[in-house]
Amino acid sequence: MIRHPFLFHARLLVLLALVLSFAVPKAALAADRARLEAFLEVTGFDVALESIRLSAGAAPQMLGVDPGVFGSEWSRLTGEVFDVDLMHGMALDILERTLDDDLLIHAADFYASDLGQRLVVMENASHLMEDDDAKQAEGQRIIADLLRDGSPRLEILQRMGRAVITDDSSVRALQEIQFRFLMAASAAGILELRVDPDELRAMMARDVPRLRRTLRENALAGNAFTYRTLSDDDLVAYTEALEHPDMQRVYELMNAVQYEVMANRFEALASRMSGLQPGEEL
Repeated sequence: MIRHPFLFHARLLVLLALVLSFAVPKAALAADRARLEAFLEVTGFDVALESIRLSAGAAPQMLGVDPGVFGSEWSRLTGEVFDVDLMHGMALDILERTLDDDLLIHAADFYASDLGQRLVVMENASHLMEDDDAKQAEGQRIIADLLRDGSPRLEILQRMGRAVITDDSSVRALQEIQFRFLMAASAAGILELRVDPDELRAMMARDVPRLRRTLRENALAGNAFTYRTLSDDDLVAYTEALEHPDMQRVYELMNAVQYEVMANRFEALASRMSGLQPGEEL
């Protein structure tokens, strides 16, 4: 049983920097499942969901332990909990109830365009890149070069980031996932918290300024890396598309779906961790 304070691992922080918020738009007429499947594919959202499995490596670090203590059972367990088909189905269930046809058509039309499909290729490759440290390092190098040169591209990247994510909603999402995971780990008997839930919330509240700053920096570096081969004109066109009110609502919903799927899977992981064999226990 773990008794020391939690750690928030950078891998999860980087992964969530671009994808999470809470607001969910009210649906008009929900889209049918077949059209939703096509929507996930054309927008690249299916790959974004698949990339959630990469966040499983953050769980031991949030508990303050080395993943190696779990041995070979860890890969099996995380593979089962973060099953791609399961997460895909969860997302479809939510979208089936919440994404109306008008929003689906608006987003799908953009991402089906030449620019949209080029963007999806870039975003899919970035989502599935497992070396977050290398991605962040290269993104930070690009940002440093833009700053040195006084390039207007830096402001475009910042503007694009503001169009798809807000600091406060992202911080709330990150901390809620962490809170739900730690509570589930405590309930499963693999973590003995030194504080009660209210005190844990207060600790997290004190960490908000640092977390907000880190999120902003990670998101900017991630965008700089992901869209590094995109021209300034195309980057502006993408930003303007993201700023459209309909696209704003689509991103709010997609972000909320990713938040709920990830939080749900981390809770499930915590409950399953107590069942690891003695040779791999904490």
